[in-house]
Amino acid sequence: MIASYTAAQVDSAERAVMAKLPEGDLMARAAQAASNVIVRELRRRRGKAAGGSVVLLVGTGNNGGDALFAGARLAGRGVAVTAVAVGSRIHPGGRAALEAAGGRLRTIAESGPGAYAPIEEVAELASRSDVIVDALLGIGSRGPLSGHSAALVTTLIVEAGLDAPLRYRRQTRPVVVAIDLPSGIGVDDGSVGGQVLPADITVTFGAYKPAALLPPASGLFGRIEMIELGLTPQLRETGEPTARRIEAGDALELWPVPRRTDHKYTRGVLGVVAGSETYPGAAVLTTAAAVATGVGMVRYLGPDRAVERVLSRRPEVVPGGGRVDAWALGPGVAPGADDQISRIGRALKWAKAERVPSVLDAGGFQLLPEPSQRLDPWIILTPHAGEMATLLTDRGVETERSQVERQPVHYAKLAAELVGGTILLKGPATVVVGQDGSLYVEDDGTPWLATAGTGDVLTGVIGALIAGHGDSVAIVPELPAQLAALGAMVHGRAAVNACGADPGRGSIGKPIAALDVIGALPDTIADLLRR
Repeated sequence: MIASYTAAQVDSAERAVMAKLPEGDLMARAAQAASNVIVRELRRRRGKAAGGSVVLLVGTGNNGGDALFAGARLAGRGVAVTAVAVGSRIHPGGRAALEAAGGRLRTIAESGPGAYAPIEEVAELASRSDVIVDALLGIGSRGPLSGHSAALVTTLIVEAGLDAPLRYRRQTRPVVVAIDLPSGIGVDDGSVGGQVLPADITVTFGAYKPAALLPPASGLFGRIEMIELGLTPQLRETGEPTARRIEAGDALELWPVPRRTDHKYTRGVLGVVAGSETYPGAAVLTTAAAVATGVGMVRYLGPDRAVERVLSRRPEVVPGGGRVDAWALGPGVAPGADDQISRIGRALKWAKAERVPSVLDAGGFQLLPEPSQRLDPWIILTPHAGEMATLLTDRGVETERSQVERQPVHYAKLAAELVGGTILLKGPATVVVGQDGSLYVEDDGTPWLATAGTGDVLTGVIGALIAGHGDSVAIVPELPAQLAALGAMVHGRAAVNACGADPGRGSIGKPIAALDVIGALPDTIADLLRR
């Protein structure tokens, strides 16, 4: 499981470690790691590092020092390195090392170190380089880029074509490597208040910072290369992580793997109220996803038309009511589908009285309790941004969809406070907030997942997981959020497998539909459980 820590926690841990090490040791390690990553990219791009070109965008702090020492190592290997200072000073030791190794120094600040160069000239130089290194700001910074830094990044994004749609980008554009994190983001809250140079690779040191997991900033990190600095014991002493991400290695511990003595009832029975006369397909997708995820039995309650569709697709689904260990409620239940709405209402009353874990989506939000009441933690809500805005507005907090999209973590936390339950906010990165105070952010999917019906699939996946854990979901405080996050992770990975994306080889994959995601679930789960 990936855990992220605030800037203050990381700073405290670094100080404790540095007190026991020779001066400059941590910076030397960071510089070595960053130069290794850049050498690898130069070799991938050119076949060798020597003869390549690197432009360092250097601020006044320790991140700038890391970049300058890394640049010195690169220059010593025959790489043409130009450091661009954006302020009146830079790390003195790093400057000396770079210049001694043959690196060049330029500045866009009139009183800065090195030879002055206009922003346009620097942007052109950087856009023609092999690698651009973003070391403008570190974890001690607050707020967006400003002054010379903001002007340089804005010009460079246009000059290098980084703001163009994918199909229009130059194939030979520079690789952007961020030192610790892209400059100008909210380190602790993941906010993006201004222009940021999007990274292809972020070399982060010691620990993940919250912004690496929290949207919208997390979308600017690219591939993250974590460099261990021995901070873990000290970090644990600083308090709990801010945000977490479920990884492949966590699946085996959390997955309800059947034992030799299990039967269909002990493996979990999921009751599904989904679909309507208008949207019978939602019933097919929810039930089929639950079956493919591996629950012991699925019971389906719905109109005859939906029952026929479900049984034609998955004949093992049992129509009608009976004992269940969990509920999946709401996908495709349109306003006016009175019978289905009544079924959801009865299921929610049962869930509250008998502590039956449930996942509530789409049409199920019509049955939320009055604003004066809050849902129990074992009820998992799965809204998208528009539904979240409606939920909060109904509770007296006027909210627009665009606000939720800009600050998903803030609004998911607010919903957990006002509505209760466990909140899973769907989006490019899925945010899960539990009543135990936990925060998970899963970003395992693909943009091809943004298509009709995939939310119904997610409901079925999570429903199967909570049914497999049964009573424990209502007893173990951390379990509802963990299982919701696990479901989102598996759902995203199944989509990636279905579309055939391989970012490491530059493949963006192919279009997929919701049924394709369901088809990929068994192999995706098998792969996770092999680890």
